[in-house]
Amino acid sequence: MPTRNFSESRDDIDVLVNLNSAPLKILQICHRVPFPPIDGGNIVMMNNAVGLADYGNEVYQFAINTKKHFTASESIPKSIRDKVHFSSSLVDTKISLAGILKNFFTSESYNVIRFYSESVENDLKKILRENKFDIVQLETLFASPYISCIRKHSDAKIVLRAHNVEHVIWERLASNEKNFLKRRYIKFLASRLRKCELNVLNEIEALIPITNVDEATFRSEGFKKPMLTLPMSLDIEEYPINSKVQPEMCLFHLGSMDWLPNLEGVRWFLDNCWEEIHKLIPGLKLFLAGRSFPDDIVAKNYPNTFCEGRIEKAVSYMSDKQIMIVPLHSGSGMRVKIIQGMALGKTIISTTIGAEGIPIENEKNILIADSPQEFITQVKRCMENPEWCRKIGNSGRKFVEENYSNESVARKLTEFYQQLNVPH
Repeated sequence: MPTRNFSESRDDIDVLVNLNSAPLKILQICHRVPFPPIDGGNIVMMNNAVGLADYGNEVYQFAINTKKHFTASESIPKSIRDKVHFSSSLVDTKISLAGILKNFFTSESYNVIRFYSESVENDLKKILRENKFDIVQLETLFASPYISCIRKHSDAKIVLRAHNVEHVIWERLASNEKNFLKRRYIKFLASRLRKCELNVLNEIEALIPITNVDEATFRSEGFKKPMLTLPMSLDIEEYPINSKVQPEMCLFHLGSMDWLPNLEGVRWFLDNCWEEIHKLIPGLKLFLAGRSFPDDIVAKNYPNTFCEGRIEKAVSYMSDKQIMIVPLHSGSGMRVKIIQGMALGKTIISTTIGAEGIPIENEKNILIADSPQEFITQVKRCMENPEWCRKIGNSGRKFVEENYSNESVARKLTEFYQQLNVPH
């Protein structure tokens, strides 16, 4: 198959494939159950599946149901389960000392191999034997331990939907870690992840990164097969704005705290920015929420700080607050919470890394701050000029409407998959 670069937008060029052809049959393998839509990964996976199905494809969603993020199938609305032919299989991905020690004597990535289970493979075999798929879409590197099973039982093209460049996240975490022993171990995990990631790139037919930054990283690693850079998508109707009620001028952060870059970022903001901001603006409130919220942050009792754990409805939580902070210093891929916040007209103050991969314009639809002083300055500007602050948020809403709709993303991905299946 000749090499093509599918990473450019096709909004202004002719469709290469006849969309009146038979619909594609797509198996999406998720590294966890993508419901409820309370974090970025879940939103990306579920919106992608529903969007592809609504666009006329036959979608089967198979999820690795981890004990850590266990979700009962019946909690997913039946309308969604039926639309994407949902099924799942239980696996325990818990980190153990025995597992860590055993991993030192193998060449595998402990981050990834924890997602393998023989029972999951058996359930997957059954699906593959009963259906003839055109595409098997792996959601993240953590679904890759089942590639050999897919090859044995299906002729489908295997595509990796890369939410991040995983090894880059861990390399950044290592560089920010002050403890020598922890830094050495994180570097070890990063090197194993990089090796695993490169091996998987050799085993797939195509790659779907989320950002142009990640695309460039994969290209620099030598990936020359078909690639489509495609962002996450939203159903914009699920993000209503009440123009009659203005949200409170306060700060908030919403993100899963069991994802290390989020935890690292929140600790950094509290330790380096919040004390000075509180001195300058004593009445300003800071709201923090997310799954697995750490008790030690709550115990420190930071002034005017309100900590919550898991939030069931992100839209409801964000609706009455105006300024979202995203103080990330590690990570890769796209921060879905930024797109959600923009969709709700929130004013985003983010580090460069936090906004990485989103074609934003500083001081037009987002505010960029990388140092403590820059965060303090941007917060102060917002509080001194609320009208300007809300104007930034309204511009962000328009940006999302134009670039991140479910229909637009599903169309581009369907065209890419149809072209991938055209004989060469």
